[in-house]
Amino acid sequence: MTASPPTSGRAAPDGPHAPYAPVAAEAADAPETSVTPGVPGPPHVRQAAEAARTGGAAEAPRTGEDDRLPPPRAPLGARTWKEIAHLLLNLPMDIAGFLYVSVWVYCGLLLSVTVVGLPVLALGLVGCRLFGRAERARARLLLGVRVEEPTPIRHRVHGGFFPWLWTSLKDPVGWRHALYSFVRLPWGIATFTVCLASLFVAWPALPWLARGLTHVDRVMVRSLLSPSDELERRIAELESGRRAVADTASADLRRIERDLHDGAQARLVSLAMGLGLAREKLLEDPQAAARMVDEAHGEVKLALAELRDLARGIHPAILTDRGLDPALSDVAARCTVPVTVSVDLPARPAPAIEGIAYFTVSELLQNVGKHSGATGASVDVWRSGDRLLVRVADDGRGGARADRGTGLAGLTERLGSVDGLLLVDSPDGGPTTVTAELPWRDPAGG
Repeated sequence: MTASPPTSGRAAPDGPHAPYAPVAAEAADAPETSVTPGVPGPPHVRQAAEAARTGGAAEAPRTGEDDRLPPPRAPLGARTWKEIAHLLLNLPMDIAGFLYVSVWVYCGLLLSVTVVGLPVLALGLVGCRLFGRAERARARLLLGVRVEEPTPIRHRVHGGFFPWLWTSLKDPVGWRHALYSFVRLPWGIATFTVCLASLFVAWPALPWLARGLTHVDRVMVRSLLSPSDELERRIAELESGRRAVADTASADLRRIERDLHDGAQARLVSLAMGLGLAREKLLEDPQAAARMVDEAHGEVKLALAELRDLARGIHPAILTDRGLDPALSDVAARCTVPVTVSVDLPARPAPAIEGIAYFTVSELLQNVGKHSGATGASVDVWRSGDRLLVRVADDGRGGARADRGTGLAGLTERLGSVDGLLLVDSPDGGPTTVTAELPWRDPAGG
């Protein structure tokens, strides 16, 4: 009879062959290494129980990949290095500018008692402009400061050496560039010294130091090397207006020549030939000669009408004699679309402004008759302060654009030559409203 092993007060596991496992003893002898207090069992049991409680997976053991170092970074950015380069270049550039201006002014003043002194000063100002251009390029490349180039002195428009000399000597841009070159030397020495020393002893603070110093450089460049905005804008407007006036005059001359050649001249040639044939037949066939004379008479009337239209295109007599209201009414009467005219002016403007307003309305009404498909149009002219306003409206299909290459673009340029504006409001489907704005100028002696 086989004796049963001692149970030590515990029930053995079910089954005849189940081994005896002292669980309580092993659990008591196991060290407490659990990461979660209060969960019994060995470490792997407690970790599994914690994972089941939190609904996640057990934390994977860390590898050596998480201990890699981040990539190294440059202590100073590219923009900071550009600013440092600008500050270090201040010294050589400012020395060169100071020496140039000093020698130029000294030689110019010393030679001013002779005939070559003033030309030396004028040429020196041209050199100052070139130095200013180089400084603007350096500021644009290293500091990101974009300054417009000033308008160059156009030597060919001054009509000789002495007008050019006087214009060059009173050039404000050249003198401001000379002042920039002369006053920059102390600042260039200071910025070079501070920047170079900071590279070795205070480089952690160098980005803020370089930014503050270059802000002063930016202010100097914008204040002394930039053109006068208002003056440059006015010069550009006058140059554009001059080109528009020249182009308009050339186009008008070509139009007059073409109209004379293709219209009145051809009719007068036909008239001369008809009268010559009538003279030959006067004795042989008086009736045929009379018919030729009648045809010639009709040609004379047509030629006179074409000459009248040509003269009206140059400058209508009714505008000179009676003003805008009758002249615009005459234009409206010849339009293929019914037009109502309303002119409310206390007095007549200057002839040039009056002529531009007349031809603007005339061309706009021609566009209405040819392209708009309108059934009616209106013309309103009135004065508002120091401006003369002209508005032409129609109920056509719309879609008019003042793009380059169209008739409205030519009108825009012609109005711009006298500080005028042209506003076009023409959505697809219509209606179209074109407003011209001209400066009001009283007649001379009025």
